[in-house]
Amino acid sequence: MSEGNDKKNSLNYTDIDDLNEQTYKHLAPYTSDMKTTKTFLYATLDMILRYIAEMNEHDSPVIKNGLRTPDEYRQMFAFKIDDKGIDLYDILANCERVLETTVRSGHPRFINQLSQGVDMISLVGEIITSSINANMFTYEVAPVFNLMEESVLAHMRQYCGWSNGSASAKKGDGVLAPGGAVSNLYAVLAARHYAFPEIKVSGIRNGLRPAMIISKHCHYSIKRAAGLLGIGTDYVYEVEPDESGRVSAEKIEEKIIACQQFKLTVFFVGITAGTTVLGAFDPIEEIALVCHKYRIWLHVDGAWGGSALLSSKTKHLLQGIDKADSFTWNPHKLMSVHLQCSAILLRHANVLMRANQMLAPYLFQPDKHYETSLDTGDKTIQCGRHIDILKLWLAWKARGNQGYAEHVESLLENANFFYETICQRQPYFRIVMKPPFINVCFWYVPPSLQSGDATSMEYKERLDKIAPQIKERMMTNGTMMIGYQRLDDYPNFFRAIISNPATTKEDIIAMIDEIHELGHDL
Repeated sequence: MSEGNDKKNSLNYTDIDDLNEQTYKHLAPYTSDMKTTKTFLYATLDMILRYIAEMNEHDSPVIKNGLRTPDEYRQMFAFKIDDKGIDLYDILANCERVLETTVRSGHPRFINQLSQGVDMISLVGEIITSSINANMFTYEVAPVFNLMEESVLAHMRQYCGWSNGSASAKKGDGVLAPGGAVSNLYAVLAARHYAFPEIKVSGIRNGLRPAMIISKHCHYSIKRAAGLLGIGTDYVYEVEPDESGRVSAEKIEEKIIACQQFKLTVFFVGITAGTTVLGAFDPIEEIALVCHKYRIWLHVDGAWGGSALLSSKTKHLLQGIDKADSFTWNPHKLMSVHLQCSAILLRHANVLMRANQMLAPYLFQPDKHYETSLDTGDKTIQCGRHIDILKLWLAWKARGNQGYAEHVESLLENANFFYETICQRQPYFRIVMKPPFINVCFWYVPPSLQSGDATSMEYKERLDKIAPQIKERMMTNGTMMIGYQRLDDYPNFFRAIISNPATTKEDIIAMIDEIHELGHDL
């Protein structure tokens, strides 16, 4: 346990010395005596509270002592499973070691990925969910949670313009999935079944040549779905976006016509509301008209940018979403709900059920005494399904629609501040493009490159190496985390994701200063 810890947790419930020589058999459900169980859980809670407190100290490191090598972590942890188990005191020691060495992705200066932050309401929902440990596949096992999911998904579809209040709750469909990649898989599966229902039984036969069209900047999971579902990645045709990262309706239509000339049947068009790197929003309204003209399923991947619907100041970015056929929206991104929590929403009812239903007689009996449409398990890819709805429902109940609107607007304000500060730090910092939403993409240009010809290949090759070197130093120090990547012809650049409500303007300035400090001598 922590150095200086007198083996008594700060909640003062009981001395954790009592856990020495105690094993899992001294815990519920192996015994009805709750003393050891309470000691163990109180000590765990105390450990978690200390972790959260330290993580929210803004000047504390994102990674204590920096990122270690794989061999160093192997030496710190006895990963090997032995024949004999360890006692509860050692279990707690291992838990504390995990918290001491983990990357603190909820830290205010972790802007590395699209999912971050530790939300207390969501955390409580996850704790209760794990305590109940139920399964979402049938109403009889999880009645409240199935009704809760039905209600929240209908509310989300209202934001898409697909239903108008509780009376229309059954208009459209949806399910919570483990992540945006799985939600996108559901979308391709639903579109395939909508166009070619016979494939479910007979496979792709009789010369059928289904094809998909997507933006080149679509999330890779959509192309992978084509491989998983037998379409084939060779039959996924990419459309080049413009300089802002958006694809045009004209180019989508050109690609549809080209596919038709090769006797291909396009059944799916995939575009994005908030691309992973640039945060660009494709023009849904115009592309929807093209898809309607050719009777093609339109899917919008709003895993990242879908939450722009929550604010009147940003919902215009998804104009035309009411005309899409399916929509991926990840509350575990901009809504600060804990991983994993993604929604696949459909404008059409019953497509998921028809595409996935297997009627397993030991789960989905047709003669149950309740409305069997509430048994969601037969319309999902999974059988067993984790309860992701409670943390989302509690978070939304706590904030209300107004609170979430303010949340999105606050994040956007911080992103704009980051952008404006970067612009003021030229020539050391250079913007890739003005942010369409919350992603702020930029280069750090050290003094050694500032007199070079920015159009030359030599300059681009040298600039390409700067971000990885700064990231390596950053990870070694453990002070902050930010992601970088190449895109199209752009050399490596940083991508700042301001989606943690704990991140302040002071944090933003400190992080920009840190990047300069780490990179000025390169």
